[in-house]
Amino acid sequence: MKLVNLSGTEIAYFDEGEGQPIVLIHGFASTASVNWLGTGWIKTLTDAGYRVIAVDNRGHGKSTKFYEESDYTLTKMAGDIAGLISELGLTTPHVMGYSMGCRITTTLASEYDAPLGKLVLAGNGLNMIRGGFDTNIVRDALLADTLEEAAPGTGRDFRVFAEKTGNDLKALAACIRGQVIPQSIFEGLRNETLVIVGDEDDIAIDGDKLAGLIPNGRFENIPGRNHMNAVGDKVYKQKVLEFLAA
Repeated sequence: MKLVNLSGTEIAYFDEGEGQPIVLIHGFASTASVNWLGTGWIKTLTDAGYRVIAVDNRGHGKSTKFYEESDYTLTKMAGDIAGLISELGLTTPHVMGYSMGCRITTTLASEYDAPLGKLVLAGNGLNMIRGGFDTNIVRDALLADTLEEAAPGTGRDFRVFAEKTGNDLKALAACIRGQVIPQSIFEGLRNETLVIVGDEDDIAIDGDKLAGLIPNGRFENIPGRNHMNAVGDKVYKQKVLEFLAA
């Protein structure tokens, strides 16, 4: 991985392949390696002729860790991506986010001045507007002294995943406070946008309704997949490649 210093924040990223650039933004408690490299996404996209930039979000992977909630606003996290795009001189890159990465992607598209290409919002839906699960449960599980002390359910599931990915639990606890995005932001998106969600995903709700709010939005589902196992799915990859090539 490479590192770039953006106003004191070090952002780690992969930069592979040649061609039209696409920036990949992973989900909460994941990393670029787990979300995009280990699932074969980077190879899939480079083989299809894209230049792939897969980022470790702040607080994750090899990027700078912060321990205050104020350091994880969507504007700041999207600002890291905007800074990297500028630093690398990328022209109209496509952007794909998974789960939390969708919130960052949407914020990037609505607040970043330079033009972006197509957007893929995967593993997230109308909960970006309405709110989703109780983030306090996840925060408490991440800060529990041991895994056994974390409450069973969503909180412990994220704790298990965070430990498996080798992330900093205290940094993630500061990052988990998910922010809702006003509906008007989605209604104002002008990018061609694909919303794609596993049809067994009970975290990302009503992806079809979210796509319906976006002027150039479309929806696809990933059959037989939930929030955790959809990431590397071959149908997901096929539908994204078709959308990008159209």
